[in-house]
Amino acid sequence: MAKNKKQNGKAKTPPVVAAAAGEQKETIGNGHAEQNGLNGHASSEESDPAAAGPNESADDKSAGVAGGGETEQQQQQQEDDVMRLMQETGFTVQVLSPGVEPLSIQVSSMELVQEIHQLLMDREDTCHRTCFSLQLDGRTLDNFAELKNIDGLQEGSVIRVVEEPYTMREARIHVRHVRDLLKSLDPADAYNGVDCSSLTFLHTITMGDIMEKKKTRQESVDCTPPDFIMPGARERPLLPLQPGTGKKGTPQPLKVLTTSAWNPPPGPRKLHGDLMYLYVVTMEDKRLHISACSRGFYVNQSTDDAFNPQPANPSYLSHSLIDLLSQISATFRRCFAQMQKKRTQRHPFERVATPYQVYTWTAPALEHTIDAIRAEDTFSSKLGYEEHIPGQTRDWNEELQTTRELPRATLPERLLRERAIFKVHSDFVTAATRGAMAVIDGNVMPINPGEDAKTQMFIWNNIFFSLGFDVRDHYKELGGDAAAFVAPRNDLHGVRVYSAVDVEGLYTLGTVVIDYRGYRVTAQSIIPGILEREQDQSVVYGSIDFGKTVLSHPKYLELLNAAGKHLKILPHSVYNDKEEAIELCSSVECKGIIGNDGRHYILDLLRTFPPDVNFLALPAEEEAVGKESRAMGFPIEHRHKLCCLRQELLEAFVENRYLMFMKHAAVQLQQCVKMKQEQKAAAAQKTEEGGKQAAIEAAAPAEGDKTPAKDAKDGKEAGKDANDGKEEGSTTKEAAAAAAAARSVPKPDSEDAKKLVESLISSDQKNESMEVVKRACEAVGSLKEYEFNIRFNPDVYSPGIRHVDEEPNAAGSLRRQKQLVKDAAEFLVKHQIPSFVHECLDHTSAPMDGVTLTELLHNRGINVRYLGKVVDQLAKIKQLEYLHTIAVSELIVRAAKHLFTAYLQQTDVMSMAAAISHFLNCFLTVSTGGYQPVANGTGADGDGQLADEFGPKAGGKKQNKQSKRGGGGGGGKGAAGGGRKATFSVPSSDNCEWTALTSKTLWAQIRQELKAYWDFELTVEQPAKEGKESKAAVIDSIEPLIGAFKLQKISLLRSFCLKTGVQILLQEYAFEQRNRPAFTDADIVNVFPVVKHINPRASDAYNFYTTGQTKIQQGYLQDGYGLISEALNLLNNVYGAMHPENAQCLRMLARLSYIMGDPQEALAIQQRAVLMSERVNGVDHPYTISEYGHLALYCFANSQITTALKLLYRARYLATIVCGENHPDIALMDSNISLILHAVGEYELSLRFLEHALALNIRYYGEKSLKVAVSYHLVARTQSCMGDFRSALVNEKETYAIYKQQLGENHEKTQESSECLRHLTQQAVVLQKKMNYANGKLLSTGLPPIHIQPPSMGSVLDMLNAINGIIFVQISSKEIANFKNEIEKRQKEAGAQSQQPGGGPVQANQEEVDQMLMETMQKTAAGIPFEEQDGEKKDGAAEAASHTAGGAAANTAAPAVSPRRKS
Repeated sequence: MAKNKKQNGKAKTPPVVAAAAGEQKETIGNGHAEQNGLNGHASSEESDPAAAGPNESADDKSAGVAGGGETEQQQQQQEDDVMRLMQETGFTVQVLSPGVEPLSIQVSSMELVQEIHQLLMDREDTCHRTCFSLQLDGRTLDNFAELKNIDGLQEGSVIRVVEEPYTMREARIHVRHVRDLLKSLDPADAYNGVDCSSLTFLHTITMGDIMEKKKTRQESVDCTPPDFIMPGARERPLLPLQPGTGKKGTPQPLKVLTTSAWNPPPGPRKLHGDLMYLYVVTMEDKRLHISACSRGFYVNQSTDDAFNPQPANPSYLSHSLIDLLSQISATFRRCFAQMQKKRTQRHPFERVATPYQVYTWTAPALEHTIDAIRAEDTFSSKLGYEEHIPGQTRDWNEELQTTRELPRATLPERLLRERAIFKVHSDFVTAATRGAMAVIDGNVMPINPGEDAKTQMFIWNNIFFSLGFDVRDHYKELGGDAAAFVAPRNDLHGVRVYSAVDVEGLYTLGTVVIDYRGYRVTAQSIIPGILEREQDQSVVYGSIDFGKTVLSHPKYLELLNAAGKHLKILPHSVYNDKEEAIELCSSVECKGIIGNDGRHYILDLLRTFPPDVNFLALPAEEEAVGKESRAMGFPIEHRHKLCCLRQELLEAFVENRYLMFMKHAAVQLQQCVKMKQEQKAAAAQKTEEGGKQAAIEAAAPAEGDKTPAKDAKDGKEAGKDANDGKEEGSTTKEAAAAAAAARSVPKPDSEDAKKLVESLISSDQKNESMEVVKRACEAVGSLKEYEFNIRFNPDVYSPGIRHVDEEPNAAGSLRRQKQLVKDAAEFLVKHQIPSFVHECLDHTSAPMDGVTLTELLHNRGINVRYLGKVVDQLAKIKQLEYLHTIAVSELIVRAAKHLFTAYLQQTDVMSMAAAISHFLNCFLTVSTGGYQPVANGTGADGDGQLADEFGPKAGGKKQNKQSKRGGGGGGGKGAAGGGRKATFSVPSSDNCEWTALTSKTLWAQIRQELKAYWDFELTVEQPAKEGKESKAAVIDSIEPLIGAFKLQKISLLRSFCLKTGVQILLQEYAFEQRNRPAFTDADIVNVFPVVKHINPRASDAYNFYTTGQTKIQQGYLQDGYGLISEALNLLNNVYGAMHPENAQCLRMLARLSYIMGDPQEALAIQQRAVLMSERVNGVDHPYTISEYGHLALYCFANSQITTALKLLYRARYLATIVCGENHPDIALMDSNISLILHAVGEYELSLRFLEHALALNIRYYGEKSLKVAVSYHLVARTQSCMGDFRSALVNEKETYAIYKQQLGENHEKTQESSECLRHLTQQAVVLQKKMNYANGKLLSTGLPPIHIQPPSMGSVLDMLNAINGIIFVQISSKEIANFKNEIEKRQKEAGAQSQQPGGGPVQANQEEVDQMLMETMQKTAAGIPFEEQDGEKKDGAAEAASHTAGGAAANTAAPAVSPRRKS
């Protein structure tokens, strides 16, 4: 079991612990996304092209070695497992279908027969068949059999497709399939957010598949960007967000295809085999009635008003409806063929369903078409009847729990298990979302219909739904409705961590939290038998009345203890109302229920983690917050008492404490040893040896892994259960200090440590070493006297709970437990927030929007409720201005969302669109007079017609109300619609509070909310008038904020829509118009649910991925490539084709291919990454934007220049919509765009982008950074190409100055820059001479042309690679086999020329990259245009080769490279 540990390659868990942890839980035991995990795109390795960030590379090298030989074997064994699994696979079979060419397909022995079925139903030439069986040698194959279990099926077998007779169900499936084929090209599903379809625009932008492009470079390159992409453009249009939506789609094949009103067949016809009747209207306007019988479909003689089921003449009996329609209608035949062709040309990634629904926040106006099948689906309410599953509804709970129980000993078993868990989970999320919408839409009968609407509960499709309100004062003590609203989210966190720890025998409920139309709905699977009993009868552990009656149960204690070790939860005892001490290992409200199926379930996990005292108002004698926190204005009383600390924070805190512990012990042991030095010289020696190793490891904190180790069995071995040496929050200074102190202490589990401890114990020093440990434990607040034990009691501050506290001064006393909880909260404020801000300063992972910002905060364990404090920190730092803007907009949008939730709850359904548009107007524009209906003149304004039916009452009231208020010209408002009455807005309940909202009232509420929730004062200083001091401006709309915080309305609109689920019409919104509102009710297209759920992990794939990353950081690119491809394989196995983690894997593989010299392969892989990111993250998600940037680079390397520019323009456009122009990523994009424009000779355009990039780089990296030097140099280069040598000189001087200051006079960069200056001066002189010459002679012909050679594509590409942080390892695909010798050779040569520290493809950190970039770049980039001018044309190959690793192995690599670098 231990072999699947996280050990391969990164031996973080010492082997001993690993074995112990084996039975417990394989891989990572702490359910949250690891920092550089597959899904935490934030890893520095990913987001910063400069390969490994400074905090990763060094450590991982040691990590690979630290585990010793054992790890290597285990890793080998695991890889063998995979290889075996992969070898069982592929063979080819032939499939013969009637009427088409035989088809040979690759299948895997793990596949089911059904997958061949699916494949045939998807292929162009066989998709019209659904009712068929597959036969091998005359035997019909079982659909659910695995291919490897079929006798006689082998390489080259022939499988026949045999048409089967239809049944009623098969006929319906066939009709539905035909309908799906006919609308397969229609994007409506993606806009409406159904069937897991989502948008992708990559192929619209690149005009088709990039890989099929002709490799020629078109001469007529039109590179002019649209105006809104130019730097400094004011407008941010919305329409380009979804390019190509306006175009008319494919021709329509049919007018109507529906079930006929003659259904169902009457008795006599049933006995003739009629299954159902269809009604079809063709494009030629033929109206036909079609019968389905067991042999297929035929035209009958019925008409719209007479039933005559006899076959028509000719009846065209066909097994497939498509064949029948093709015979009846020529238009259908033609159009269907066209559609098929288009459908099969689309990339598979454009068609596959995503695992979870992705909603889009804008949609074009779609015409609503007649579709009887859609209508039938809606009303026959297949709710809970999944079409293809026998036995009515799905038992979700049984499915979710059974998949967890599957065996997990070997890799194939684990893959099967994880795939099953993932599949059931994503189905469950889809079902729960549909159910929640049905509940709020009023389509489900409550199980307690007599009670008040807020307290109703629902069951639908075997899922239990409850609303987020405080029912029966359950949360009265904790904050009422506010607490009831966050409880489900906290509960979901609990479910997430427990299911990630994955303790065998402990079960959690399937849980999904859905926010829809202002309501929060919790969906849970149902514990068997819970509905038959009262709750208090079934609870065997925990408390249902917040601690009055408390129960415990030995089995639960055992299971929860096992999980608690991973989650750092302390077992503790509380008194019940009978004064008995009851032991618990979770918070009091966590309930244990044994279901009728005998499984042990836990639910109500809302307090899994300890409370956050910074947000609790505690009685004065508690003195809960430390002075640092008090200085920052804590405690802030939150509106509910359920604030918990995040798991990530607890882990960082425990690690930090562990380092302190080692430091204390080390210092004291040193003293100890000094005293006994004479006797114990040998021991001292050992200490030293161990210390070196420990110091190395302590000094290199690793990012990626947090593998909680098991508890130490022996208190004397100073605290074995630590998370070794990874230390997140502290700064390097502290790390260095820790390392120095730790020099005398080896790693807690290394052999040296054991020897040391034993040698100490064997002597009379036993007691001393115990004392040392004891003092160290006390210093870090450990809860055990002789052992490092930091765990948290989640109940310490729960009201009404009495703790058993026998010895108030013992190590584990309640006082110490409280102290730890306080310290953790203090640690967040003192450590994590400053270190977060500090980390943002190097801009490696610059978040672009609220979503990515939140993700970064969460990775550090900082809750969003601290965002106000984070903003205050950011405001002080000029370089982080862009982040301050993003954080402020996130605060404002979140506050607006809180208000919007309440606002929607009091709005009647009939006025929903009007209310939402009015809210947006108040939020984003200046709206003073309450709601004013706008007449749109379009048919789309459905409410306009309603007004005529229900108008007078509403209109009348509304006018009186407004004239009473005397609001500007109130009287006329009702009549605004050109004589039409006001839009119906007052529902029968007469609840029209929403109409009275104005910008002023809304912004007053937003400011109040910001103060109350985040303790953030939203103020804007007004510039001082003469003699008066500056005072805060009045904020009664968004306008004053726009300038003050550099906010951008479109970005706020986007994030608001994404957070609330509102979908708006895709069109340009005039925010600045004063006379009419920017949004009208017709602009609100839809409201979607916002869904929160857990994400099951693919653990083996994750291990492969991280091992691969380690290999890459050590410079073994080929091995890394292999491991990451393997990870992708496993991910496909678990998640299927579409998943954010797959996209990340693809991005990594593309990058590796590129670095290893195969840009074509890189392009193919990256194209898939972009498509997938668009589909699963969203078309304008920051990850998608960065994928576009990478794709553009690879396109350019494949000399597809126009495409590269289009992609960069797209990326830049999306980035400006998401965060505006003020962002480090924009600086990089602009440099890229300018380089490519420069390559095609568009110097003026190029210069505009470059100057913008230069300005941004100066802003973020400071005047003197090397990045700025490069920017100056590029500007000079462009200006010299334009013949403006004077300006070029000025800029190149800046470059020279920076190099001189940063790198010194003699550095080759500085030398090259001065060389460049000389060139420029020379050129300027020549130019001047020629001008004088011309003037002197007064030549009428004007100037003799100065010949300026455009730069070669190769030099531009080198420069692009350099600024994107890609350092080449020059090898062609042929050489990949001898990759390793190549590296060694390189390193020797590089060593000889001592050109580059380390030589070879060691991926370097940011500074080194800057340095290398300088070294490799200047030769090619700076000199070339001028050298070429002087007639020394270098050929492309040699020039490209000078860009090898540090320019070392130029000659060896040249021939290999030349083919791909010809310009």
